[in-house]
Amino acid sequence: MSTSRGRARFGVLVPFTNTNLEPDLALMAPPGVSLHVARMGGYDEDEIPDEAQMHDLGATDLDAPLRLLMGAKPDVVLYGCTSATLTHGPEFDRELAIRISAAIGARTVTAAGALVHALTTLGARRIGFASPYVPAINDMAIGFLAKLGFETIQRSEVNEALDNEGQGALGPEAVFELGRAADHPEADALVLSCTDMRSVEALAQLEETVGKPVISSNQAMLFQALQLLDIKEPVSGFGQLLERPR
Repeated sequence: MSTSRGRARFGVLVPFTNTNLEPDLALMAPPGVSLHVARMGGYDEDEIPDEAQMHDLGATDLDAPLRLLMGAKPDVVLYGCTSATLTHGPEFDRELAIRISAAIGARTVTAAGALVHALTTLGARRIGFASPYVPAINDMAIGFLAKLGFETIQRSEVNEALDNEGQGALGPEAVFELGRAADHPEADALVLSCTDMRSVEALAQLEETVGKPVISSNQAMLFQALQLLDIKEPVSGFGQLLERPR
């Protein structure tokens, strides 16, 4: 994890079985940005992370992890699970960000909200969507985005229901193929949804292959957080979104 400090502090709320959000942020964060993490529960690690499990995670009480995170006095908080709010809907996602901000006194970025913000920034309305989720969560995610004006014209799914460890274990090559399968000639951009999927390592290659922007949950959260903190310099190697001026 990055040990850089002095410029900004990111407080990160991460599901307790997630092993990729922290390394991704450490890989992408500019110098001077430090990461301060609190883990959250509310789901069963031995169950498939289906719509019921992720709905429970979204509804779990955050008082304890927020209280611990508050000790680091973060400048911005990242709520690091996309499916936890995708399964509840856009209004829940917005209200959760407001509740976290009020509790901790820092601006808040949610993973689902960051995807929406990134698509809006890029002017993308028609998308290809890929994730390691069960099909029911993909249905909810596509519905979530549709309510906000984004049309999914191609989707890509894994062939079997992955457990928490299985989602995190997908390598960048597998993520690349999952993303490429979501491409469509009429799509403005591709979305790789899941904070525990190793997407950021595949972004540049995938963009070169499909010839359009590719957005991932972790990349989109970093983009919005840096924008909120007025950190303007481009971040290279992780897709067009981070390479554009903020």
